[in-house]
Amino acid sequence: MTAAPPPVITTRALTKNYGRTRALFGLDLEVRAGEVFGFLGPNGAGKSTTIRILLDLIRRSGGEARVLGLDPRADGVRVRREVGYLPGELTVASRRPARELLAYLGDLRGGVSPARIGELADRLGLDLSRPVRGLSKGNKQKVGLVQAFMHRPRLLVLDEPTSGLDPLLQQEFLEMVRETRADGRTVFMSSHVLGEVQDVADRAAVIRRGRIVATEDMDALRERASRQVRIRFAAPVDAAGFTGLENVRDVDVSGDTVSCVVDGSPDALVKRAARHTVLEFDSAEPDLEDLFFTHYNNGTDREGPSDAE
Repeated sequence: MTAAPPPVITTRALTKNYGRTRALFGLDLEVRAGEVFGFLGPNGAGKSTTIRILLDLIRRSGGEARVLGLDPRADGVRVRREVGYLPGELTVASRRPARELLAYLGDLRGGVSPARIGELADRLGLDLSRPVRGLSKGNKQKVGLVQAFMHRPRLLVLDEPTSGLDPLLQQEFLEMVRETRADGRTVFMSSHVLGEVQDVADRAAVIRRGRIVATEDMDALRERASRQVRIRFAAPVDAAGFTGLENVRDVDVSGDTVSCVVDGSPDALVKRAARHTVLEFDSAEPDLEDLFFTHYNNGTDREGPSDAE
């Protein structure tokens, strides 16, 4: 039996203080090789602070961190060589055309072919001939994505990657993430919106005020999520036939229509419905965000007071 590869990111009891303000409180985190891992929380929760420590852009106050088996504090240069990084706030003031800037950054990483840069730019609709300094926020974000993906790094660390992208380009970006995972590489993606990562993440963690408060397998989360179901039949049905079914609650029968809430698998409901002629079957997608964040806020405001980011 082949042993599982070591984690790509590990933190143990990780802390960070800014003077008297504590931004991270004993963070324990593990990201597996070849997965897409969502790192979720509102602005100020500690997401960017964690990422900057992992890349040795700032120093931790305590605890341990390993990236690709290396200590970022001792091996920061080696870590950054293997990582594609998109910061949450991309500051680019170069007067160079985007093509020249990306070629320069590619050379720093050992060389990236112009064809590779051009391919990614085409996918994102980025005009490489325009000076970077004059680009809109959305187009600067495209430059940031190209430079993160272009050298096919072992690990992609993306901080709020869809900021400024229109919905069609967000979908193209998510397809790039799927391709990265299919290639056996790892993606660590920070966001304050679960919807941005739920379609591609294998697992996700919620960080609240510098603490991890939940880590979830996304498939398991979907399986137990509640969904609204409405079924219309060819003829009226008996309400008694749809009460007491496994995972089914809040049943309302009105003539030929059954409405209910399904928690988890709808198997029992589907089998019961199959005894009749079904004309319509509508199932609203489960609200994973509400389910996930029940771990986060316990009924309090989702944003809450912020600590240092």
